[in-house]
Amino acid sequence: MRGWWQDLTDLVLPAECGGCGRPRTVLCPKCRAVLSGVAARRVRPVPEPPGLPVVHAAARYADEVRATLLAHKERGALALAGPLGVALAGAVRAGLQTAWGGSWAAAEGAWSRAAGAPVLLVPVPSGRRAVRARGHDPARRIALSAAGELRRSGVPARVLGVLRQRRAVADQSELNSRQRLDNLADALAVVPGGARLLSGGPVVLVDDVMTTGASLAEAARAVRAAGPVSNAARTVAVYGGETWESREEQNVGTTRERTGRRPVRQGMTGGGGADAAVDVVCAAVVAASPDSFEINRN
Repeated sequence: MRGWWQDLTDLVLPAECGGCGRPRTVLCPKCRAVLSGVAARRVRPVPEPPGLPVVHAAARYADEVRATLLAHKERGALALAGPLGVALAGAVRAGLQTAWGGSWAAAEGAWSRAAGAPVLLVPVPSGRRAVRARGHDPARRIALSAAGELRRSGVPARVLGVLRQRRAVADQSELNSRQRLDNLADALAVVPGGARLLSGGPVVLVDDVMTTGASLAEAARAVRAAGPVSNAARTVAVYGGETWESREEQNVGTTRERTGRRPVRQGMTGGGGADAAVDVVCAAVVAASPDSFEINRN
């Protein structure tokens, strides 16, 4: 388990670039450009698992990007959550733009029609054993950083960590796509009370890496299984005015979100019926396998 002094040391005295090892920098300009210097693209694994939402990725999972993600996930280089969050935010924007009319103006119009509902980033959870071993949940930490980046650019966003593993799953590193689907089948569930929160805005599933798409497909199944939710129960907390993030979230993310204002209880407009399904708009990841970029079926 990492101590707070280790997190502080990572921020104040970075040992080396997470991507290439260049000394005394969290992530050098060259590696930042590889990570988020180009527009995020739609990606599709082959074979594509049933139920996988449309996925956008910021970069290919190779070379400097792979090294950066592994440094954050496995070596506890928590300061990398900042640039990784910027990359994830770009993938979220690309996904929303595609889902809501193909332009940013159309996406902004969709928010207006939704009465300013925040985009809900739902991270794919790590197993409890992995979180204990690493000392943090990588996908959640990057999601918190991405939510802050989105808010600073004018996109209302918050993180909902409502997915949990409800049974043990095997290590997936040596499994093929079929085995991963079997391993994760019905492994995730929304926590009690989570469905009401999920109905508070458009849901974007997020993760650090996509290889076969099995984890995102299972997350989508679990979120969709949580709905529909009665409109009478869809009053959610919408934060009035600007929010401020804790110092830890600004720098590297945190295990909880904090806001500087009391939430204003505000009803969300429904779809016209008595019930409203949870809306999984798309999914976004920092990186995806190179092969998923090469298949041009958009």
